[in-house]
Amino acid sequence: METATIKKLFKKIQDKNLRLAIIGSGYVGLPTAALFARTGFTVTTTDINSFIIKSINSGTSPFNEPGLQELVSRNVQSGKLRAVLNCDLKFEEEDAAIISIQTPIDENKKPNLSFLLHAIENVGKNLRKQMLIVICSTLPPRTMQEVIRPKLESLSALKADKDFYLAYVPERIAPGKALREFVESPRLIGGIGPNSTEIAAELFGTVCHKTIKTDATTAEIAKTAENTFRDVNIALANQLALICEQHGADVTKVIELANTHPRVNIHTPGPGVGGPCLTKDPYLLTRGTKLPNKDVIAAARETNDYMPRHVVKLIQNALEHECKSIKNSRIAILGTAYKANVEDSRYSPAEPIIKKLKDLGAKIISYDPHCQSTFGAKRATSLHEAAKSADCLVVITDHVEFKNLDLADIKQLMRENPVIVDGKRIINSHEAEKSGLAYYGVGFGKSRNTTQI
Repeated sequence: METATIKKLFKKIQDKNLRLAIIGSGYVGLPTAALFARTGFTVTTTDINSFIIKSINSGTSPFNEPGLQELVSRNVQSGKLRAVLNCDLKFEEEDAAIISIQTPIDENKKPNLSFLLHAIENVGKNLRKQMLIVICSTLPPRTMQEVIRPKLESLSALKADKDFYLAYVPERIAPGKALREFVESPRLIGGIGPNSTEIAAELFGTVCHKTIKTDATTAEIAKTAENTFRDVNIALANQLALICEQHGADVTKVIELANTHPRVNIHTPGPGVGGPCLTKDPYLLTRGTKLPNKDVIAAARETNDYMPRHVVKLIQNALEHECKSIKNSRIAILGTAYKANVEDSRYSPAEPIIKKLKDLGAKIISYDPHCQSTFGAKRATSLHEAAKSADCLVVITDHVEFKNLDLADIKQLMRENPVIVDGKRIINSHEAEKSGLAYYGVGFGKSRNTTQI
């Protein structure tokens, strides 16, 4: 770290004179660009979507994220932030690039790195000496060392950690909290070598309150381990829910009591796991790994993937118990977003639930005050419209608007012998029953003898 070129790069970072490119202007890339621009860097953010580029350059965020609209508008007006199409960025002036491109899984649950590698190819062809390249996309273990490093070196004829610098810095943000978590959550800095680690840590230390230095492979595994832990924990909660249903117990009480132990923290069960991370990262973590025994991570994924089918079975049982057939029943779905209080519907459990109910002949109407997706259901513009003449109300997303429903009013809107199926366990079962609603829920012991479909 004593060379003059490295000192010059440090000085650019400290003086905010480093010119920064952000590749990918989505849910991670745009908050990254806006925060570095706010810190004082001149930032160019890119995307393949011309609508996103036009939106940003007009000072408008293309998606809802608390605080982001104001940040984008202010920094575009100040000249610190601009957006261009990926193909228009030639890295003629940029000193560093942060790549935040999706790394989905394919239909066989295998990582699809094609989008990321396309961006890497463009960067590699334009890579100059002493540039810093940071990957924020979630990666399978060893991708930095065995894929990205050799590809960049081959395309540029430069040596990583000597001629240019390369680091893996995974994101730790969630929709609805992106700006705050970007700044406040400890940031892992996994360099391909010591020089890369130090320079990347210096850059991210200008925005993030705390950085933790490590190597690239360790950071890759740690990132996927974080979301895998949550997925496995949720699978345990979901399996407990299935156990409680069969034994006439209430899983919310079981978990509440178990969590009184000082070393126990079981998550909450639900209708399934959604979003772009928990549904994918466990597969990235285990990719290319041979295990000597049962794959606990894969089993957890199977459990969570089963839960939408289980919710459909609960709905069938609930309607049958109230002498109704699922065919031609009017079912109101509350929530199509994959998590509470966001507009994001990626991999929402609402999608397979709605599709299966439609296949069974039910008439589906959905209501979500945050999310526009309906997955083929008729969209209600209000809770009143959704509940009117419904046979069954199904809670899929625990939006704050659904946590204090006027159950007596809802009962009056619905048809005779109305049913509530609570996939998130946010409704008080006693209050529901007292209001004249038959209550069923994931992990609620009243629902017994359910079988897979």
